[in-house]
Amino acid sequence: MHFTNTRPTKLFLLCLSFLMISTFANAQSSKKDQQIIEDSQEAKAEFLEDDPSMSELFENAYGYIILPNVGKGGLGVGGAAGNGVAYEQGEFVGFAKMTQITIGFQAGGQAYSEVVFFEDEESWDRFKTGKIEMAAQVSAVAAASGASANAEYVDGVAVFTRTKGGLMYEASVGGQQFKFREN
Repeated sequence: MHFTNTRPTKLFLLCLSFLMISTFANAQSSKKDQQIIEDSQEAKAEFLEDDPSMSELFENAYGYIILPNVGKGGLGVGGAAGNGVAYEQGEFVGFAKMTQITIGFQAGGQAYSEVVFFEDEESWDRFKTGKIEMAAQVSAVAAASGASANAEYVDGVAVFTRTKGGLMYEASVGGQQFKFREN
């Protein structure tokens, strides 16, 4: 078979290649999202195992995000990042991404899980629109038996962490920024 005009053929092949690459990328993204969901469910179970009374926060918060695998490290200048899931009134609604850059006395690295509770619709909407940034006065509470009983929201936000491994001298959540992606 001989084509006299190869331009339409080239265009067809280019479109076909783009479609195949997009399909592969979406399949990889979908697989990664499913792993984040599974890891988040496991992290929630671990938080509740450490502190069963935290179930009240999960039930009563307007929304919450679970970041099952946050990595943090630094020496003078540091950073942290993690991906997780977002729940609004108990229903899965999308994904969350957290990033943090820190400057100051710090050394080491650690891995931890984090859950962020949003007290009301206003604080939840700030998270969804990318307007939540943890202020310096917001501090994370280490998940432990009974720790959630005295939890207080600061600007509509309460944060709990659960160390998975590593050693880091510095444990603030100030400067954390969040991005939301709908499911």
